[in-house]
Amino acid sequence: MGGFFAAARKKDVVFDLFFGTDYHSHLGTRRAGMVAYGENGFDRAIHNIENSPFRTKFEKDFHSMRGTMGIGCISDYEPQPLVVRSHHGTYAITTVGKINNMDALTEQILSGGRSLMEMRGGLINATELVAALINTKDNLIEGIRYAQEQIDGSMTMLLLTPQGVYLARDMLGRTPLVLGKKEDGFCAAFEAFAYLNLGYEPYRELGPGEIAIMTPEGVQTLVAPGNKMRICTFLWVYYGYPSSFYEGVSVEKMRYDCGRLMAKRDQMSKDEIDIVAGVPDSGTAHAVGYANESGVPFSRPFIKYTPTWPRSFMPTIQTQRNLIARMKLIPVHELIEGQRMLLIDDSIVRGTQLRETTEFLFHSGAEAVHVRPACPPLVFGCKYINFSRSSSEMELITRQVISQLEGEDVERSVLDDYVNPDSDRYHAMLDKIKERMGFTSLAFNRLDDLLEACGIEKDKLCTYCWDGRE
Repeated sequence: MGGFFAAARKKDVVFDLFFGTDYHSHLGTRRAGMVAYGENGFDRAIHNIENSPFRTKFEKDFHSMRGTMGIGCISDYEPQPLVVRSHHGTYAITTVGKINNMDALTEQILSGGRSLMEMRGGLINATELVAALINTKDNLIEGIRYAQEQIDGSMTMLLLTPQGVYLARDMLGRTPLVLGKKEDGFCAAFEAFAYLNLGYEPYRELGPGEIAIMTPEGVQTLVAPGNKMRICTFLWVYYGYPSSFYEGVSVEKMRYDCGRLMAKRDQMSKDEIDIVAGVPDSGTAHAVGYANESGVPFSRPFIKYTPTWPRSFMPTIQTQRNLIARMKLIPVHELIEGQRMLLIDDSIVRGTQLRETTEFLFHSGAEAVHVRPACPPLVFGCKYINFSRSSSEMELITRQVISQLEGEDVERSVLDDYVNPDSDRYHAMLDKIKERMGFTSLAFNRLDDLLEACGIEKDKLCTYCWDGRE
């Protein structure tokens, strides 16, 4: 995953660029960068943020960079933004998305006599590959659209040029691109809340496939948006920051409504549970909605310790990631001992962390732990925005259980049966997950309730990870 911020003002933008980019730190853990453009041309800084937060790594750059336009990014993957010199002139580029046909596109570029320079760990830098595709065309607009059309997956990008900042939302709007306005300029961001404390007012959102150019004077659409949208629903469930919104829908309110609808369908009574709790942070609003609807008290039986454990400090080795995730959660034993708990997390991916959380709650004296994930079972790996580090669908606990029940080669029609919450196979899968995880009971949120909480027409939402529908 990743996030971005851009600004174009009549005054220096580095203050806005620094803090606007930092507001996206929850979206990435590995690399970050900023590029400013001013009287002295392009000024770029890229740093590794795995062991230190964005603000610390970029403090010196914040004081030294100058420019009236700029772009910044937080990335889970390749170093960026990149500064590219081509027949289009010099420009800086940052991207958010996923390229499923990297090998084919790389071969296409190399066979045309071009080279790719930004290697890391033997891997092609996806952002450089996008730039190389853009550079095969006669102008930037044709190049941007060509790159998006060639990519299997999705690609949103920002290009900083001396003429302005080109903004291009991916073809089906799977990721957001929102605009803010102040008296002397404009900004663009992944997260809508990122500009609010910087003095910008909401301006508008780019539509799917729309390409625009942003200058201090205005935002001009160069390619009109398309009619088809498939924005990622998981943004509301997990990745989005609570104070943000997408397509006009508040993340926090959606999570609250999601929990409320879960409670209406679940109908666990006060005779069965004593408290409702959410796994911090993204499970909290879901739990509040459930508690208010059910009448069962909301409680915080464990607290997430963040002052010295930011999300950016997250080793890539899975065993270490699990250890640190557990170390962040501090129990409040007085609120756990003897309690029958209903615990809401945003989702179950591999299941490792939630299983350890459940063990920790029982060890701390909980009498029962009923688990209610806020979204349906994740059965298909994301093809579009890299929301999970899983390298294979078999890392998903659902696919492991399905394989256990059905064997290795599972037909698509059988998988469709497993995503149907009214089927026997679905309930058999839940029983196996509950047994493996050590839960007292397990019930996932239903997709129809999730979509109702979102409040957007289903054909505008991507639900691929839950139902495999493209």
